[in-house]
Amino acid sequence: MRPLSRRTFIGTAAAVGTGIAVGQNALGANAAVNVGVIGCGGRGRYLIDIFRRIREVRLVAVCDVNEPRAADAQKAIEPAPKLYKDFRELIAHPGLNAVIIATNGHWHVLPAIHACQAGLDVYLEKPVGTSIGEGRVLVNVARQHNRVIQVGTQQHSWEHYRQAVEIIRAGKLGDISNVHAFDLDNFSPGFGAPPDGKPPAGLDWDFWLGPSPSVAYNPNRYHQHYWFFDYGGAWELDWAVHHYDIVHWAMNVTAPVAATGSGGKFAFPASNTQWPDTFTGTCEYGPGPVAKNGFLMTYVSRAGCDRPIEGRRHGKVFYGTDATLALDRSGYEIYSQTREGKKVVEERSARSSKPENDVVEDHARGFLAAMQSRKPPNSDIESLHQASNPGHLMNIAWRVGRRVRWDAVHEQVIDDPQAQAYVTKPYRQPWKLPVS
Repeated sequence: MRPLSRRTFIGTAAAVGTGIAVGQNALGANAAVNVGVIGCGGRGRYLIDIFRRIREVRLVAVCDVNEPRAADAQKAIEPAPKLYKDFRELIAHPGLNAVIIATNGHWHVLPAIHACQAGLDVYLEKPVGTSIGEGRVLVNVARQHNRVIQVGTQQHSWEHYRQAVEIIRAGKLGDISNVHAFDLDNFSPGFGAPPDGKPPAGLDWDFWLGPSPSVAYNPNRYHQHYWFFDYGGAWELDWAVHHYDIVHWAMNVTAPVAATGSGGKFAFPASNTQWPDTFTGTCEYGPGPVAKNGFLMTYVSRAGCDRPIEGRRHGKVFYGTDATLALDRSGYEIYSQTREGKKVVEERSARSSKPENDVVEDHARGFLAAMQSRKPPNSDIESLHQASNPGHLMNIAWRVGRRVRWDAVHEQVIDDPQAQAYVTKPYRQPWKLPVS
């Protein structure tokens, strides 16, 4: 761990030790909001462009352990923000109100914790960390310090998703027993197995690894980090958290009671990545407000064929006794069941009324509104921690090779110490995950 500069240490200690939250000053309706960006890769640059649309936002600081990447982001902003490599020094930037965290997954939680402890609000990219335990710690820290964390699951701010949720909650599909979510891609010819080597100039590889084990630089570990155990959870976590968020919202549930996972590197076995490229998982949910008898959520990801399901490559389908609803970012469609030659419900469809860029801007504006009101945002950290957990649990089940049962109250695997060991990721010293 890099030692903090004296200025950084004193500034952070003063903010936390005295109970004065440096980012907690009341924001008027037209007040300038000073924002720092941690992680300046593809998603970070995208969010820089989105937040630049908002008149009240001042992007005053950027940070990345890849220094050329951070410098490129700095050049894209006018006036030029302060440049940092260490996220802790950015968090101590004078007058900061909030941070955007758009790093890869294994660097989501620690910067967010530091930001909350320094009195800053957080716009956090998904998923919430690389383990269930990390997510719970972040929720607790955010609540302890009264911080707003908006997670970047923008579907939650999309009008046609809200409409679909209302239809499902109103019981218009009948009794729902199965929800199927899926992410279908064709990554041919695969990621390959490039040799280890030296990191590119300007990339601090040891800092990039951070709390994860020390290993040699490999291009796939850096560019395809989603597919390695230490940095991501493959599509069943990193992409599918979008789906689980909507499923939980629509079905009015928070956690499964059991999970399974099956898969392997069947499409591209020569790759040096670790997670399956072809995966099927299930989560069992107990009785709830929508599914009185409980329901089964099934999930499929495949990297070798992008043939759609119900005309969709990334989506979810809710199967009810009266109708089926298929939903993705383009819109939704309702297909009626037929009984005695008659359709049970009215079939209809709705298309998205906004392009995705505008929806992400709405999501960002919702974050700023929550900063002002101090009320939970659309994608609050608690609900998105819960929405990350199905992917974690299916991955845990895959790693141990059996169905796992889940105690959602205590967030523990039931009677399976081997599976429980995966609930919280061990950190490489001297990085530490606070436990209180």
